[in-house]
Amino acid sequence: MPSKATTLEATRRGLEDLLLDASAGADAVPIRLVASENDAGLAKLGKTERRWIEAQGWTPKQGAVLLLPDASGGVSTVLLGTGGKDWDSDTPLLTGVLPRALPESAYRFASALPDPDLAALAFLAGSYRFGRYKSGNEEKPRRLVLPQGADRSQVLALAEALYFGRDLINTPANDLGPAELESSVRELANEFGANVKVTEGTSLLSDNFPLIHTVGRASDRAPRLIDLRWGSERAPKVTVVGKGICFDTGGLDIKPGSTMALMKKDMGGAASALAFALLVMRAKLPVRLRVLIPAADNSISGNAFRPGDVLPSRDGMTVEIGNTDAEGRLVLADAISLADEEAPDYLVTIATLTGAARVALGPDLPPLYADDEDFARGLLDSGHAVGDPLWRMPFWKPYDQLLKSTIADVNHIAEGSFAGSVIAALFLKRFVHEAKRFAHLDIFGWVPRERPGRPKGGEPQAARALFEYFRKELGTS
Repeated sequence: MPSKATTLEATRRGLEDLLLDASAGADAVPIRLVASENDAGLAKLGKTERRWIEAQGWTPKQGAVLLLPDASGGVSTVLLGTGGKDWDSDTPLLTGVLPRALPESAYRFASALPDPDLAALAFLAGSYRFGRYKSGNEEKPRRLVLPQGADRSQVLALAEALYFGRDLINTPANDLGPAELESSVRELANEFGANVKVTEGTSLLSDNFPLIHTVGRASDRAPRLIDLRWGSERAPKVTVVGKGICFDTGGLDIKPGSTMALMKKDMGGAASALAFALLVMRAKLPVRLRVLIPAADNSISGNAFRPGDVLPSRDGMTVEIGNTDAEGRLVLADAISLADEEAPDYLVTIATLTGAARVALGPDLPPLYADDEDFARGLLDSGHAVGDPLWRMPFWKPYDQLLKSTIADVNHIAEGSFAGSVIAALFLKRFVHEAKRFAHLDIFGWVPRERPGRPKGGEPQAARALFEYFRKELGTS
């Protein structure tokens, strides 16, 4: 099996091959969007084509694709049902169904698009395949001519970040541990001239990151804190902390096999943070970017931390351990404390943190917690605009008392199963003191069933929403 992940350069080159310049559109097969059976576009088709549609029993329900044959047996036109005028709101990545439904060729959109950038991105997103471990012939690509009005460099950057994040999450833990995650950060830093500092192993103790060390010490792969910096120190400070648990057994509170099987994705927060960083640096946004990734395995051995232990934190608070399977908030706490020390203008945590968030909102809609109303509204609007949705949840202060400990400053979980995502967010917020704005995103990082533009597998949720917010707020629109 190959031991090295796809490089950024190779990913970029592959995407450039998929997205053709507008000048290549003359011979490309047209794709027509059809909203209803009374769509004016259908009336413009020839009698033979309309008979073919009738014979196939095709109706323009959302995501339905039909290939119209030409006289030589090839494809003359592709029809894509949108199911109505609001398809872009209901399923913003709808055009992502096309790559898997089409034969090899070049295609172009022949209908007006509500958002040309998003339509092109969705096509590229739906073209993604994680083929690192597949032997045999590679699938030949379906290429798309850049839609009129789309920004090619912007679409390619968004797709590059999406592929980068997906590749990280999809890579199994035997090939993506803390060291390999560090290597991916260094590759990203080298691409854009960023600086990286890593605190590893027992140095975590001497440099006062005791929670990160404690969570990762039971593994034979050393835990570490990865710290990437880019941009001018005079620019607004944007700091993102991404959870980098490369595999989570649950520790001594071991997970059942049915849930442990997917725990290669427990570094999904780190993948999203790095996808966001790629977008910021590719766009050269005028920010001082910092990405902090506490990377570790939550493993089981004789020196694993235990339920009931009381641990020190970088902040100075002592933390009673209620359950070793709630390790993510522990490593985040030390990283948040480091981030908070320089009082950033924006501090954001992204983590595959709680099953409770999935119970509340499912896999596709990450909860957003924010302590600034304008920041929260901007993130929600940005996520909606780019098809990377978020949903506001509360820092409900009365629940903070549920974190009380009788023997330590705080317990890191509450008794019972109620409001688990809120409780986790409140725990993290205890470590934020100086940051001007704070937001926490409790993502799933995975697509459990294929959807338009979202193949089954890893998904760096919230990365595009965050980038869109900062692009509008601090960049040049």
